[in-house]
Amino acid sequence: MKNIKITSLLLIAISLQACNQKKAVSQQQASESEPKINLSEQFGDYWYQGKAELTSYDLTQVRYGQKREGHAVLVFVTEDFSKEKQVKLDNPQANPEDAEKVMKLNFTKKFKTGIYPYSMMSSIFNPVYPENDLHAVKITTSVQEWCGHVFMQFNKGTNNYDAMIRSYFESEGDQNFSLPKAWSEDELWNLLRLDPSAIPSGNMKMIPSTMYLRLKHKQTAAYKASIEKDIQGENSSLIIKYPDLKRKVKINYQNSSPYKINSWEETYPENGEMMTTTGTLKKRIMLDYWNRNSVTDSTYREVLELN
Repeated sequence: MKNIKITSLLLIAISLQACNQKKAVSQQQASESEPKINLSEQFGDYWYQGKAELTSYDLTQVRYGQKREGHAVLVFVTEDFSKEKQVKLDNPQANPEDAEKVMKLNFTKKFKTGIYPYSMMSSIFNPVYPENDLHAVKITTSVQEWCGHVFMQFNKGTNNYDAMIRSYFESEGDQNFSLPKAWSEDELWNLLRLDPSAIPSGNMKMIPSTMYLRLKHKQTAAYKASIEKDIQGENSSLIIKYPDLKRKVKINYQNSSPYKINSWEETYPENGEMMTTTGTLKKRIMLDYWNRNSVTDSTYREVLELN
């Protein structure tokens, strides 16, 4: 009887050891398959010079079944971010353990629909030195026009995003909800600037552009999507497709660091017809714009052809 008990205990121990080994191998494989960011040797020279990259684009925006002319601006800059509060740190030296470096994109669009103007802005924050999670730390989007305005925000948690929507539309109203973590279209713009090879390819679930979700009043969720990369010499394209939404996004960028974005296209059904929004490069400058707030500094808007 004693021998039977010992044998049983040995079998249990061997079984547990085998399970642990299998689990360890599985975790190692998952870790190895997890995309990683490999920054170029020139990364610091470009992004840590105390300036932001400001790029203006001619915008043709589809709205209400017609194409509207306007302009877009992409503002890329690195800054210190609070891990706890998920806001820009006023004094990162005061609590360095709470600070992490992020790549911030402020993406703005301005266009008119008839008599009234639209002003849209997304802010996306991606970790520059992620430990094991490449996803954006925070995403916010606002839309203002003469009917009212809308705001939405995602804050990254452990396995989800804490999401909120504030809207003047009754059907959208005030919402607070948890959104399972997935790849988001918005964060890919920052990952392109950090390391395009860190962006996965193939089929997956993806949260569409928050600007698109608000303009089209779509449910905030992860949809079936696919990502492919078309590399053509010095230039490349990131192509995202959403079969259920009949939507396709193509971002064209330079295939070397700092991976500058030259143009983009966004195609989806509008009033029963497939229509395409485009952004085409106008001007690009490096500037500490936060220090350029005098009347005379408005000349930089002329440089960017924004007047």
